[in-house]
Amino acid sequence: MTDASVAIHQPNYIPWPGYFHKLASCDVFVYLDAVQYPRGQSFAPRNRIKTPNGVIFLTIPVSTPDGREGKATYLDVEFADDRWKQKHLKTVEQSYRRAPHFDEVYPLYQRELDRGDSFVDLNIGLIETFASYLGIDTRRVRLSELLDSFGEKTELIVDVCRALHASVYVSGSGGGRSYNDEALLNEHGIELRYDDYRYPEHPQLWGTFEPGLSILDLLLNCGPASRELVLGRDLTA
Repeated sequence: MTDASVAIHQPNYIPWPGYFHKLASCDVFVYLDAVQYPRGQSFAPRNRIKTPNGVIFLTIPVSTPDGREGKATYLDVEFADDRWKQKHLKTVEQSYRRAPHFDEVYPLYQRELDRGDSFVDLNIGLIETFASYLGIDTRRVRLSELLDSFGEKTELIVDVCRALHASVYVSGSGGGRSYNDEALLNEHGIELRYDDYRYPEHPQLWGTFEPGLSILDLLLNCGPASRELVLGRDLTA
């Protein structure tokens, strides 16, 4: 074991800025691409943006193989149709073309939608692109490439930390507090730390500030200044 830190998260679609704060708060970040895809509503295929008519969800229509309902992993998820990409691009363009950094950020979003040929690859491609834009150089790996088998919940965390020889696990401060088994982590010599991110108020289009939106909203409105708003420090300093 080393004193390296690890964080993990599912490869969700255009996640909120807190996702990137956690990504930057560890030495190695693991995309949980081989875990079970959630049933029902979740942030896996969708996130919120702000439009002239209020906040809406951009949602990718997805499907899972027949007979795999409730057992499918993120890797099993497919696009349910091909029309959604143009719909999302048009909605983002109409909602943010007046944003100060539209000409800089929108092409990055468009590029990844154009070349993303699977659900996981598209989501990871977007996260990688936006992490690069923010100047985050944390090492990133996919669970499917790291481990052939693994446990569930806290056992998964232990398996990942052991595979990466890490002794610190960085958890989100939301749901993580209810499902982390700190005693089990300590038993394996793993320190549990919580990443407490508070969404910063920043300039937005269309009226009153709305917190908790997709990273797209922050990047399109704030551009390079997003680095400090996500990380709490300027990486260029």
